[in-house]
Amino acid sequence: TTAVEKTLGSTWPGLPLVSTMSTGATDGKYTRIAGIPTYGVSCMFFDKNDDRSHGKDERVGVQDFYDGLAFNYRLIRELSTPH
Repeated sequence: TTAVEKTLGSTWPGLPLVSTMSTGATDGKYTRIAGIPTYGVSCMFFDKNDDRSHGKDERVGVQDFYDGLAFNYRLIRELSTPH
């Protein structure tokens, strides 16, 4: 089991892991140029009918923010734990 799958399963049981490609820019460009494989993980939920990405009133729900923060914390702990 990968770290992402393990963390996803313990945080949101039954939620599938879906790989996608982001069309947005990222600072990962610099690590890729250096030959380091670079990946991102989206860990927040958004209302698909209220997408205000990059607008003056861009936002994320308070609980969604804290849930995403907790997911990232667990994932980083899993990735940094020797197995």
